[in-house]
Amino acid sequence: MGISTIADSLLRGVERAGGKLGESLFEPVIRLGVTGLARSGKTVFITSLVANLMDRGRMPGLAAQQEGRIEAAFLQPQPDDTVPRFEFESHLSALTGPAPHWPDSTRAVSELRLSLRVRPTGLLGGLQGPRTVHLDIVDYPGEWLLDLGLLDKSYADWSADVLARIEPRPQAAGFRALLGDTDPRAPLDEPRAGALAGAFAAYLHEARAAGFYDCTPGRFLLPGDLEGAPALTFVPLPPDPGAPRGSLWREMRRRFEAYKAQVVKPFFRDHFARIDRQVVLVDALDAIHSGPPAVEDMRAAMTEILGAFRPGRNAFLTRLLTGRQVERILFAATKADHLHHTQHARLTAIMQALTRQARDRAQFAGAQTAALAIASLRATTEETRRHDGRDIACVRGRLGDGRIAAFHPGDLPEDPAAILGPARDGAAAWLDADYARMRFEPAQLALKPGDGPPHIRLDQAAQFLIGDRL
Repeated sequence: MGISTIADSLLRGVERAGGKLGESLFEPVIRLGVTGLARSGKTVFITSLVANLMDRGRMPGLAAQQEGRIEAAFLQPQPDDTVPRFEFESHLSALTGPAPHWPDSTRAVSELRLSLRVRPTGLLGGLQGPRTVHLDIVDYPGEWLLDLGLLDKSYADWSADVLARIEPRPQAAGFRALLGDTDPRAPLDEPRAGALAGAFAAYLHEARAAGFYDCTPGRFLLPGDLEGAPALTFVPLPPDPGAPRGSLWREMRRRFEAYKAQVVKPFFRDHFARIDRQVVLVDALDAIHSGPPAVEDMRAAMTEILGAFRPGRNAFLTRLLTGRQVERILFAATKADHLHHTQHARLTAIMQALTRQARDRAQFAGAQTAALAIASLRATTEETRRHDGRDIACVRGRLGDGRIAAFHPGDLPEDPAAILGPARDGAAAWLDADYARMRFEPAQLALKPGDGPPHIRLDQAAQFLIGDRL
């Protein structure tokens, strides 16, 4: 390597550092990660958040808006040229058009930059004009985030853990039957490996549909352009450290390590490690409806997800020279509009209890955490109906076939232990309660000028996540 090459490399490094310094001082960037497991509402959350930051009539809980300091908000090209843009306009059209419907769910990483012109507070507000704060929103599947937990596991440990967990699950019967007819010490046979991987992927899809959250590897559910690649053609096999070279077991172990090195680590390096604020969306109502095993599985998944973060305060030089740490994490129970508002405090308490272990770990590391019950887009109205001599608090909304229906899902318990206790104890069903679930479609909207889509506590979520930086 010549002197000129070394000098050029050093110069580029100084320029990058200078760019970060200027960005931090004059146009700060908040990099917000949005994730959650399947059907938790990531796409709707981002779409409604951006729409409500651009038209802020429904955002009184955002302090900078309440104080009248946000002068403008506008979309700009995202800074990462190799990351697809989040399709904000098409998603907003789906939610607010003449035939409203839920947009397609997250299937890959995408990004969007929203820039805010904000007047500073206090003395600085009178000495200088407004400044620009960039909000870079990164959307990625929660299934991929769970894969980060694989980095600390060997193939043997991962296999033993997975096989123990799926043993009682009927969704895994097909895969377990095929596995029982397989000799891990036999020479690698690609058709057999492909059949095993297909059966394992089918189990993961069925388990996710049944309400389980430990469905890793995540790319088996959302393979993208890796479908059929050797890095996605492996399965858990019973531990066999003496398996010979060229055997199925040895090849499965090699592909597991390749998956970590070539799929999981690049995702962490290129996207996840650069996030400094994070919201984790959870469909807690769906888990409660699915029963105690799904609730316990969700609680364990939340703890596993937090283990992937590097929570703590962002020291200026650490952030400039190395990488970000997650400063704030919001755990949000979505679809609160499927409950009457009298139940929202109970849903929040359940969410706080479900994430207690995860939040304690984050707070110990210096990160701020919070739990909220939210609805990114309110799809229901509330009403009270008389039934069997008592008033029932209901929500009313539009069903998939166009009918309007009123619905009472059952009262959540005041004490979250009534949910978490049976879940931790391995109960198969709730003993004295039945929690129903209705899936409502978006309502037709007639938005006033300056108003974003209706929501529940989205302004409070925004205040926690970015309010301090505005």
